[in-house]
Amino acid sequence: MEVKSGEAERDASGAAVILRILRVSLHVGFAVLLLVALVRLLSSGINGTAWLHVGLALSLAGIHLAGTVLEKRHSARPGRFNPRPLSAWWLGAVCLLWLLLIWGSPDFVWLAFPLFFLQLHVLRRGPALAAIAASTALVVAALWFHNGGLAGNPLQLPMVLGPVFGAAFAVVTGLAYRALYLEAENQRRAAEELRRTRAELARSQHNAGTLAERTRLGREIHDTLAQGFSSIVLMGRSAEQALEAGDTAVARDRLRTVQDTAAANLAEARNFVRGLQSPDLEQSSLVDSLRRLCAQTETEAAARGTALRCRLEVDGTPAELPYPYRTTLLRAAQSSLANVWTHANAGTAVVTLSFLGSEVAMDIFDDGAGFDPSAVPERTDGSGYGLASLRDRVAALAGTIDVESAPGEGTVVAIRLPLEGGPSPAEPAGAPAKGEQ
Repeated sequence: MEVKSGEAERDASGAAVILRILRVSLHVGFAVLLLVALVRLLSSGINGTAWLHVGLALSLAGIHLAGTVLEKRHSARPGRFNPRPLSAWWLGAVCLLWLLLIWGSPDFVWLAFPLFFLQLHVLRRGPALAAIAASTALVVAALWFHNGGLAGNPLQLPMVLGPVFGAAFAVVTGLAYRALYLEAENQRRAAEELRRTRAELARSQHNAGTLAERTRLGREIHDTLAQGFSSIVLMGRSAEQALEAGDTAVARDRLRTVQDTAAANLAEARNFVRGLQSPDLEQSSLVDSLRRLCAQTETEAAARGTALRCRLEVDGTPAELPYPYRTTLLRAAQSSLANVWTHANAGTAVVTLSFLGSEVAMDIFDDGAGFDPSAVPERTDGSGYGLASLRDRVAALAGTIDVESAPGEGTVVAIRLPLEGGPSPAEPAGAPAKGEQ
């Protein structure tokens, strides 16, 4: 888009320069021919008729200059007065003054040539050609009249050929000028449209980037900090209940979990600044992170009074996965297990991580209450964001996610992520080919 816009702007600028040169040359030629005619008129003697012609010539110069200045001001700043609707009247005044001048002196007939260009520029093609033909006939008539036509001198061939060839040349040149003018106008409008389109595209890209970043931050906060704070609240309540019951050992254990979760949340918060990387994955492998997550899930479930057994199983040889894959799988396990110990009232949860060569798969199973996936209501209180967030994460990696559940039959969340070119060498932290937490 930028290249095309730059080319259009350069083309429009080049055509504008050519048009400006032609326009200036036309106006300068008009002024020079008018000045030469005045000098010749005054050199032949000063009398009342001469002063009348001087007045007409100055009026012609003033009207021509006024129209030229107004047109230039409007072209430079379109918001100013637009003289275009009055251009035909302006041309009529110029031609009338020129007609009065050539009636009094043959020296002004040569002003017809710049007038031809003005007629082509101001009028439509048909009226312009008719005006040029009429002006040419007037030039021939004026030359014949001033060379003794009324005294019986015949019309000579040069008196006809000169104006006719001049008019023909002016028509060809004027049409070329008009075509160049229209092309320059089209290029100018195209360049302006490209600039507007580029500005709108930049705004839309900025808005899209802002929305994408907001969505990404919302997803990360939900999958990390929000779940951590929820765990802290739960463990704090459990510790309070244990203290009220006099069970200091349980209270101490819950408070230790609160400290560990708060520390993990603090690490996650700091990682928002460093690029939203999981500190668990920076310090250990995906398998070890999932193993710790299973242990944490059991602890949090116990704080709610639920005897939940959570274990990790690994199928295949653990391979080094790209960081986005590891993050997505860890966040998927965190979100799914949080739903298990919060909502499912399950006794068993199993996380199965499978390395299948061309893809990596994760299944999170629980034997809890289950639910109808098609009947999950859309919440507006900031909760209920996990599944939508997880779908976005998986879709970003061209993967698939399936949720199978039914009331009373537990739930399975199945994720498949394709691997281009197969897996890399084994993960640093060696986990057994198939282990159980």
